[in-house]
Amino acid sequence: MTGIICALKVEVEGLKALMENPKISNEAGLKFISGQIFEKDVVLLECGMGKVNAAVGTQIMIDRFSPDVIINSGIAGSLSKDLIVGDIVISSDCVEHDINCVALDEPRGQITLPNEQLIKIPADEKTSSTLAECCQNLGSHIRIGTIATGDMFVSVIGQREFIAHEFDALCCDMEGGAVGHVCYMNKVPFAILRSISDDLKFNKGEDYEQFGQLAADRAIKAMKKFIQTT
Repeated sequence: MTGIICALKVEVEGLKALMENPKISNEAGLKFISGQIFEKDVVLLECGMGKVNAAVGTQIMIDRFSPDVIINSGIAGSLSKDLIVGDIVISSDCVEHDINCVALDEPRGQITLPNEQLIKIPADEKTSSTLAECCQNLGSHIRIGTIATGDMFVSVIGQREFIAHEFDALCCDMEGGAVGHVCYMNKVPFAILRSISDDLKFNKGEDYEQFGQLAADRAIKAMKKFIQTT
């Protein structure tokens, strides 16, 4: 079974419309929709914006549905002048850029787990590679690299440049790092797919609203092909 987690309704509706024999499960105020898409078992979740919503939804999905892989799909803001609205970023890894214990002499973004400390959480290489292949004919520039997550909409250019430099990241979102964090702790393969909705030129809230549907449509097309080919 493939688990797909999206933050927003606009990011999940195109997949939900394809689902056959859907079954709805409600947990912690979240609606999980399981069924078949292209005769493949899939569970969908619209988790809402932010790291906590994403983390809660990811853990419930793992506990209840035992997916073989989880994809966090949706839209994001570009951190690179080479990535514009409609381009696609696939995760090699992810980082939570808003973790900050620098005052304790720890590097930014460092996660402390019971048995290790790490900054970048590795995505599943095979899944990321397959996602990239599924994006080849969408008319988008595709990059594989670090996706940075934090509980903020980053609109100030200086903030975007700082995150890009600090973590060598390509784009920023509000959920991917949390999904990756939970998957890593549970040893569940994951990958993140992000279509750019706002870039270094169009980087305000109104730009996000204007281009969000375009970006979401490209992410949905990629996910459809991924489901068909896996």
